[in-house]
Amino acid sequence: MRNSQAIDLLRQALRRLPGVGPKTAQRMAFHLLERDREGAREIADALQQALARVRRCRRCNTFSEQDLCEICASARRDPSVLCVVETPADMEAIEQAGFYSGMYFVLMGRLSPLDGVGPEELGFESLRRLLGSKAVGEMIIATNLTVEGEATAEYLQDLVNGQDIKVTRLARGVPVGGELEYMDHGTLEQAFAGRQAL
Repeated sequence: MRNSQAIDLLRQALRRLPGVGPKTAQRMAFHLLERDREGAREIADALQQALARVRRCRRCNTFSEQDLCEICASARRDPSVLCVVETPADMEAIEQAGFYSGMYFVLMGRLSPLDGVGPEELGFESLRRLLGSKAVGEMIIATNLTVEGEATAEYLQDLVNGQDIKVTRLARGVPVGGELEYMDHGTLEQAFAGRQAL
């Protein structure tokens, strides 16, 4: 059976999602068209609204519908402690654990020269300005313990050299190769509690 151009476009669009290969994209496309057209409309509407309304927080670089995200706008957070994470999902994992009360900076990725991601593609310039404001006394490096995450951590450490900022790294309670958004509450809490100066 030869599919229509519209179905082919839908399958190609679904393949842009992480972990979705050709067969999964086909299953999703056929499911939405055959059994859940209302769900397909909801997905399309939600995507359009998110694309129109969501932007980046001017302070921490995460997704927000406002100029400042809810965390950066909160007077209850400690502005002297800054946790640098790779993605909004990493930030969300830490927030859901409920023990951290400082601020964040979200890089929106990690250094990966093989994938064409260098310092210019990440939020390093905004982070440099934030660190230069003298409001930060400690920077917690919470990048993932992957090869790219470790390279990013080293770059972050170099970024702070010469400034009066304590630099700490999450303790090794987070397994090598692990990603923060998949860590349980206890592992994350131990990693934060056991962080050490670099």
